[in-house]
Parts: sequence; structure tokens; C-alpha cells
Amino acid sequence: MDFQKPKVAIIGAGSVGSTFAFSLMNSGLSREIVLIDRNALRAKGECMDLNHGISFTQPAKIYSAGYEGCENADVIVITAGAKQIPGQSRIDLVQQNTEIFKDIIPKIIKYAKDAVILVVSNPVDILTYVTLKISGFPSNRVIGSGTVLDTARFKYLISEHCGIDSRNIHAYVIGEHGDTELPVLSNANIGGMVLSKYCAICSRHCDNSRSELEKIFSEVKNAAYKIIEAKGATYYAVALALVKITGSILRNENSILPVSTLINDYYNISNICLSIPAIVNKNGVEKFLRIELSEQEQTQLKSSADSLKEILEKIKF
Repeated sequence: MDFQKPKVAIIGAGSVGSTFAFSLMNSGLSREIVLIDRNALRAKGECMDLNHGISFTQPAKIYSAGYEGCENADVIVITAGAKQIPGQSRIDLVQQNTEIFKDIIPKIIKYAKDAVILVVSNPVDILTYVTLKISGFPSNRVIGSGTVLDTARFKYLISEHCGIDSRNIHAYVIGEHGDTELPVLSNANIGGMVLSKYCAICSRHCDNSRSELEKIFSEVKNAAYKIIEAKGATYYAVALALVKITGSILRNENSILPVSTLINDYYNISNICLSIPAIVNKNGVEKFLRIELSEQEQTQLKSSADSLKEILEKIKF
């Protein structure tokens, strides 16, 4: 097969995988996009639909394949996995998706030895760690989408609160992509001013009380639940987040993103994958940043890491 660069392979042609493929096609980042799914007919149909619009975008080769489609890929994005069903415990879901990953990761690395693997499936931090251990890849080349979307939601809600373009807001959500994640309020800033000082002088006289900021963050944590309740799944914003992460790798951007990565000796936290700001480029995670955290934030991050370790101790891989 005549491979073109850059090449992105997407494992899973469901709502997230297919929406990401559409967003990636529109971005013009990749010259070759391959969709891989156990439902080969679904993957083929998604590719047909995408290709019918290719004359409106930058040229790209889009097709479905088996795992041989991973060959020569620069980035492999994994969106495949089971969804939690009513009555199913989180641990049961984790073990179910771990079994799925035990099947697909060896198939991926059979064909792709040098790619960066980007894990999107949930619980993303656990599955990033599982992927790292099963693949044997260096830790910089196995990353999770982490809290990139959570951070975007946080910035959006702050922008609505303060009346400022979200692109001018610098704030992070870190830790687990889930219930124990935390906002780094101690150094969140707008235009170089810490959030509390900006809110005190802004024309809206926006409330910068702890209770108001916690209310905003509560909306961040519950956003996915509300969207799922309303429409069944989330996929637009996460697809755009994946385009940003993938673009940072393909274009060697050295972007700082809160992706899930293996950390060691970070505020006395080691041997776990969770989200902290990291420099992302063609190597995957070049390095993670040791940002200043308040004592309360350090405690929250440790608690987030501990909750993930408790889950890892209960699963088999």
C-alpha cells in the first residue's frame, strides 16, 4: 500500500472515533486516515460518508482496514471500549475494557512499533496505564487524552462568568479524568493576572468567591453526565480536543496540554498515569511540568492518584 504522511489510525468507529475522523479530515492535519473497528461494515460506511465530502477539504486518503492499517502510522488513537451500563460497577467496567485492551494492544504493536498511542477510552487514566504495560512502549509514547477536555470546559465556563475570550484564560484541571479531578485555582490567570485579582477589577464585577468558583467547577465535573442525559453521548468537543493533541504531535508544536501520562516523584506521587500539564510534541510527552500547587491542591491530587491506584490493584492485566 502506498502510505502517505502524516498518517493517523483510529481504533473504534463509534460516535467519538467517527466524529474525530471528521474533525481530523477538516483540519487538514493528516494525509492518511484509517478507521479500524470490529464492525468492519460500520467502519467502511463511515469512510464512504467521509470520502464523499473530501472535495470540500484538503486532500486525504481515508479508508477502513484491519489492524494492518496501523502500519506506518504516526499516531494511533484508541476510542474503542465498552460503555458503562445501568447496574454495572466502575470496577466491572474497568475490567471489561482492560480485557478489550488486552486483545487490541498486541494487534496494534504488531504493525506499529514507532507510533505514539493516544488513549481516549474510559476510564482513560487506567487504560493509559494498562496500554503502557501491555505495549512495552516507552512512557512518552503512550498518553491519554486526560483532562484536556475538562480544562476546555473549565476555561469556557470561566469565560462566560468573566466575559472574556476563553483563549485568553490560562487554567488547568488536573488529576483523574473523572470524579476526583481538581482545578488548579491557585495559579489560574487571565491576561497574566490571577483570577481573583482580575475578577475584582473586571467590568462585570464578577464574583470570585470560593463558593462561586467551586460552583463553576462543579459544572465542569457534571458536564458529561448532563450531555449524556440529554443526547446519549459526548463527541463533538472531545473530537476537537483530540485534533489539538494529535496536531501537537504531528506538527511538533511543543504545546502544553494536561494529558494523562506516567508520573514519578511528583508531589510524592509515582507509578500512576494521571493528567498534569505536559509538553507534547512529535515524541509524545517530552516532559511534564512541575507546576506550583497549594497545600490543599497537593492533598487533592494525592487523593486522586490514590483512588486510581486502588482501582489498578483490583484489576488483572
